[in-house]
Amino acid sequence: MSIVGILSPGQMGAGLNAVSPETMAAIATDLTGCRVVDGAISGPPPATIAGTYLYLAGPDAATVAGLPWGDLVMPMLVGDGIGSASAVKMCTGSVYKGLTALITQAMRVAGAHGVLHAVLDDLERNDLARTASVARSAPKAHRFVAEMREVAATQAAAGLTPDLFAAIAEVYADIAGTRLAAGTPETATDLAPAEIVSRLGVRF
Repeated sequence: MSIVGILSPGQMGAGLNAVSPETMAAIATDLTGCRVVDGAISGPPPATIAGTYLYLAGPDAATVAGLPWGDLVMPMLVGDGIGSASAVKMCTGSVYKGLTALITQAMRVAGAHGVLHAVLDDLERNDLARTASVARSAPKAHRFVAEMREVAATQAAAGLTPDLFAAIAEVYADIAGTRLAAGTPETATDLAPAEIVSRLGVRF
């Protein structure tokens, strides 16, 4: 998720949303007079597991990077330009969430044709049978819809077609309405592949 950090005398505020560089630039324009830091989080929630990267950009990025983040968060400076950290998030999120959406759809179709195990065995040979990721992502699918639309806008701004990620946004909107989306990412982790597919086929 991207961070919009607003530094003003004596205080700091932050909003966590994954946005395109263009959206980030518009936010910074709206906040004229404030010291704005563009940022993006990649990795697990910084609770108990190390490996959360905090990408920061903007003239005041080093100030935020110098805060006492502890051992679980690793601040990374990616430039002085507002939008650079958001660009990192749009690119990495497009791969992580795009791949999960593709695997989810492949599992659904494989289940409909009765070839789920054969498909997963084939994906496993290429380290792509990430059924746990499919299950963990479903409860968060409603959040990914807006993010994928921001990725689509980022692609369009780079002169590429936005259609791929607009479609992936629709995939996540569909997943968000299934029984697999109920509960929490933690409760979905241990589901068997057949149960994952079954829950993807049952709507609220």
